[in-house]
Amino acid sequence: MANIVKQGPNVTKAHLKHLKDHGETGLLREAVEYLKENNVEVPMKAEDDKKETKQFSGCPGARMMDFSDAEATSGSEEGKRVSELRQWPVQLHLVPPQAPYFQGKDVVLAADCVAYALADFHKDHLKSKSLAIACPKLDSDQEIYVRKITALIDEAKINTLTVMTMEVPCCMGLIALAKEGASKASRKVPVKHIVVGIKGAILKEEWLETDGK
Repeated sequence: MANIVKQGPNVTKAHLKHLKDHGETGLLREAVEYLKENNVEVPMKAEDDKKETKQFSGCPGARMMDFSDAEATSGSEEGKRVSELRQWPVQLHLVPPQAPYFQGKDVVLAADCVAYALADFHKDHLKSKSLAIACPKLDSDQEIYVRKITALIDEAKINTLTVMTMEVPCCMGLIALAKEGASKASRKVPVKHIVVGIKGAILKEEWLETDGK
């Protein structure tokens, strides 16, 4: 939040609006408290939103849905594959770490482009796992990502974290975020890194060392 404040009141206001619009009521409350503690003027609208947390339901498209217990059904056309996705939402800004579909699960954190490049992403990497996606190059407010990864490990008590990135250099930021989040967690979980080539091949797969406490 300190970096947001340094960019001026308009950026601060936009950040608070972003948290509100995406249903991040806990983070919104923390942000408002930070502003007050540091004698930074809190936009009145943000203060009102903090008081009305219980009534605010967020963006309808971010409504949490857990269909992990639903039976996979065969495609309506011969040879058609079935989606292995068992939750909604999937974007890391939108997923609530406390969601039931993360509790004790194996989690895939994939760069946005991975599923487009990897033809068998659902069959080979998503099946029986929970998912979060992010773009380390284009996404804003990435300090939230670190906190969410930490919360997935400590609060949801996930079993493993598999980070899937593309081979392009800008994608490595996702590994940095995952390692930072894992290092701040009180638990330590196995973290795997899978690198996908732009032509759809798996180029590298390795377990990483993290500095969990």
